[in-house]
Amino acid sequence: MNDISRPLEELHPNERLKHNSEQLRGTLRESLADPVTGAVTDDDTQLTKFHGIYQQDDRDLRSERRKQKLEPFYQFMVRLRLPGGVCTTKQWLALDELARQYANGTLRLTTRQTFQFHGVLKRNLKAHIQGINATLLDTMAACGDVNRNVIATANPWRSPVHRQVYDFAHRISQHLRPRSRAYFEIFLDEKPVARSEPEEPNYGRTYLPRKFKIALAVPPDNDIDVFAHDLGFIAITEQDELLGFNISVGGGMGMSHGEPKTFPRLADVIGFCRVEQVLDVAEQVMCVQRDFGDRKDRGHARFKYTIEDRGLDWFRKELERRLGYALEAPRAFRFETTGDPYGWQKGTDGTWHFTLSVENGRVADHPDYPLMSGLREIAKVHKGDYALTTNQNLIIAGVSEAQKSNIQSLLEQYGMVGTRRQSALRRHAMACVALPTCGLAMAESERYLPSLIDKLDVIMHEAGLADDPIVVRMTGCPNGCARPYLAEIGFVGKALGKYNVYLGASFSGERMNRLFRENIGETEIIDSLAPLIRDYAQQRQEGERFGDFVIRVGAVKPMLAGRDFQQPTA
Repeated sequence: MNDISRPLEELHPNERLKHNSEQLRGTLRESLADPVTGAVTDDDTQLTKFHGIYQQDDRDLRSERRKQKLEPFYQFMVRLRLPGGVCTTKQWLALDELARQYANGTLRLTTRQTFQFHGVLKRNLKAHIQGINATLLDTMAACGDVNRNVIATANPWRSPVHRQVYDFAHRISQHLRPRSRAYFEIFLDEKPVARSEPEEPNYGRTYLPRKFKIALAVPPDNDIDVFAHDLGFIAITEQDELLGFNISVGGGMGMSHGEPKTFPRLADVIGFCRVEQVLDVAEQVMCVQRDFGDRKDRGHARFKYTIEDRGLDWFRKELERRLGYALEAPRAFRFETTGDPYGWQKGTDGTWHFTLSVENGRVADHPDYPLMSGLREIAKVHKGDYALTTNQNLIIAGVSEAQKSNIQSLLEQYGMVGTRRQSALRRHAMACVALPTCGLAMAESERYLPSLIDKLDVIMHEAGLADDPIVVRMTGCPNGCARPYLAEIGFVGKALGKYNVYLGASFSGERMNRLFRENIGETEIIDSLAPLIRDYAQQRQEGERFGDFVIRVGAVKPMLAGRDFQQPTA
């Protein structure tokens, strides 16, 4: 018997909640209208995720508010559904205004190629969502047990193939979007439909066991870390023509400290599909997970565990049975990097694109760096788009030859180029939000990584490596939002001021890292990494990346399978 066919009382409480939610409505309307508290009910807190919203509180204020006998300072994080990560400059300006009107005055570019607003109060939440909707964007299915935001190799302006892949991200997102009208009724004041609303065609009454993530890559760029996702499509081209995609399944980054049954896992390539088969494959892969994923243990409910437990042969047979045809053999491909090409790049159509490094994705004004204001001014005159990358950076895309000098002048005026030169290490680093708002955070991440990079930059400069990229990622907990297990140097929060340090992932995102030091603070981090960085500068082979070097010299062994990730290192 599959879990989905078991009696609800045998399954996780979240399954009963989803089943009884009237297709994600719950009592959200009443919770949002309650003026007594800044929160929504516990059940509704789970349901808000399906609408792209997380309830949080400011953990910096918890203790003081508790002393004052006040409830936590509740607020909401709002995440957009933005398949392929592109917005118009008009939309950017509207989102900028909404951030200053209803949120904390900043925009956050995420590792899933979309925007997050932080600090939205409950009394402003509905108006905020309606403001997003007015831009022709939405937050539906940006969180929750559904297919999440579909990501793709950044910037459809780069070439016709990139445009095709971007279009597929949109088509997949739309095809797998929940059909419930709850979002429209609760937040956009649509007249409620009769409760005989048809059941979700791809989800049923209990949706998926956990979240599901899809990514599309255009080799040789693996900027989206395709193997970190439940389902990946790797573009196969011939003479600039898109033939189809290799299909990878079973990736995922999350785990729990000290629970060896949980682990990050890289996806496996199982076959090739033609372009006309993409939507069918995406739907049926997700529906296999819908029907066979673990609905009793949410810690074991991701697709990677379904693949790990049942095996690739079982999965391929089940998928092909549903498709009604066999997948073709995988085609050859090659990845070179997970990074972004910074500065000016020229597209195949003659337009220009400027990739701007945005530290940890936080678009804000600082006393010495008015980044948010500068991007606002560029958006007022730029006739192309803004494209987000999954490395938390921003591309000013589709700049004409005639307009390039004007954009360059604004970049210089607001300090985005010229004197403000970031090191290669900083440009290849990213962090999750963590404290003070993420309820799962065990340690700092976004607020701490810049200062740690300052110290590592000194070592890199002294070793003559100032211009050499090393992929560095940090998260405040082991859930892996910034994909730290695919970093050449990964930091994962264990406690306040303490991190597990992982080494040895590949620069191209095709090998995970391994635990190097456990539960250490900044002094020990610097003391343990400095000798390796110096040795790398002196002993590396031609073209050798840091992640490959630390394996060659025996600092860590290569991580060959996710199931071994939490095994003792000795």
